Order: sequence, then structure tokens, then C-alpha cells
Amino acid sequence: MSADRPHQAPTAQPVLSVTGLDVHYGKRRALHGLTLTVTAGETLGIIGETGSGKSTFARTVLGLVRASAGSVVIDGEDVSAHRPRQWRALRRRGIVQYVFQDPLRSLDPDLTIEDSLTEPLLVQGVARPEAARRARALLDRVHLPEDLLDRLPGELSGGQRQRVAVARALITEPRLLILDEPASALDSANRVQILDILKELRADGVALVLISHDLGSVAGVADRIAVLYRGEAVEVGPAADVINTPQHLYTRLLVSSAPTLHTAAADRTEREALRALLHA
Repeated sequence: MSADRPHQAPTAQPVLSVTGLDVHYGKRRALHGLTLTVTAGETLGIIGETGSGKSTFARTVLGLVRASAGSVVIDGEDVSAHRPRQWRALRRRGIVQYVFQDPLRSLDPDLTIEDSLTEPLLVQGVARPEAARRARALLDRVHLPEDLLDRLPGELSGGQRQRVAVARALITEPRLLILDEPASALDSANRVQILDILKELRADGVALVLISHDLGSVAGVADRIAVLYRGEAVEVGPAADVINTPQHLYTRLLVSSAPTLHTAAADRTEREALRALLHA
């Protein structure tokens, strides 16, 4: 896969601005001094191995984990000190949405696809006929047929469920969409479909945060990439620069271990040498 820069996002006020973010779980530090921004129509890839802080970052931005220090600003609103009531109001407005890795855990198994899609709008007070119309339009947007509306999540394939999860997140017209490993559990064909849908979203001005351990997939979608290692952003930059000229040892290790990138994956000896340098 080529790591050519896929898209140039316009310069604008950030939809998401995270500054000096620290998060602790008891005495263990999960994030330290994290500073990142995402603008409208831009895709930021968050890359790192298990335990690097990727999911903690997402949960903190969503108000599910409280930061020890630093600030989180979403669409101009500082949410760092928001109380549960304020978070409920923000979520009801649908400004920020989250797509889970496993759609079976995020979609109610007893609700039809139409009910799952329309529920966020009904909570906002949208009339049911209008909510149903928008649900049908969104299925087309994620390349699914309308006849899925009457089915339950368990009757769909994994790729179909993930696209429904994306549609449900989009139905409130969010300014910020965070996706946690949205394609990792899918086969190659469905993975490509999901990534193509994400590319299309940028034209609508949605700010995307794509969290993944798969550098190869992110490289073809992201405008910029942030590499997390032990809770810190060790490298942040345009996707092409991070892939083609990685500066940090950990980034070099990730690039060398990604067989889908245009550069040949390093052999085991080279990867072991990079790991030794990293832990020296």
C-alpha cells in the first residue's frame, strides 16, 4: 500500500484539541503530556501496540475516564471538568460519536437495524418519519441495502454490522467521530469497504480519529499519524512523513513490521535489533 499523502485538510479551528493530557489508573500512568488536534475534514490516525494508551485517549475524550491533568476541548467547548449531567447533554446533541471495535456489543441485539439507527434521533426529539428517512439515507451512504432495516444485528455479517455501527454514529451529524479498531476484525474485502467509507466522510467535514494497531490500514486513510508509546506521543506528523521517514525508534519498528506498506517489511533480525535499541 502506498503511503502517499491521501488528503489535505483545510486549516481551521480544531474540532478536537487535547493539551498536556495526563491520565492515571491508580499509581500507573496511562497517558503523559499528550497534545493533539484534529480539524474538520481531517483524519488523525492513533497508532500503537496494546497498552500504549490508545483506548485510554479515546475514553478520556469521551468523558468515560477523568484526566489527572491537561484539557480536552471539543468543538470549542472545554469538557475537561464536565460533570455527568453536562456529558449527558453533550452526548444527546451528538457532537461527538464513538464506533466500537465490536459492533455486536454496541448494537442492541433485540432492536432492528431501523430502531438502532433512529433511536439517537428520537432522543433528540426528531419525529419518527423524519428519523426513518434519515436512517434509510444513511444506509445508502454506507453502501447497505434498505432491506436490512427490518433485520436484527445477529442476522447480519460482521462487515454489515460494522457499517451499521458507522451509520448509527453518523446519524446525529457529529463534528467528531472516534473509531476504535473499526476494521481489525474484518476480512480483507470488508476492511477495504470500511476504510473507503471513512475516506468519503472527510468531504463532509467530519473530524475523524482512527485508532488502530494496524499501521498499514491507517497509512492509506489518515492525513496525520500520532504514534503512542507507553502513554506518550513519540512522533506526530503527516502520514507520508511518518511512514517514509520515521524519526523515533518505535515508529521505525512499527513501519518495519507492517507488510502492507510499500516498504518491504524488515526481517526478524532487524526488528529484534530495533527492539533492543528501543529498550536500551
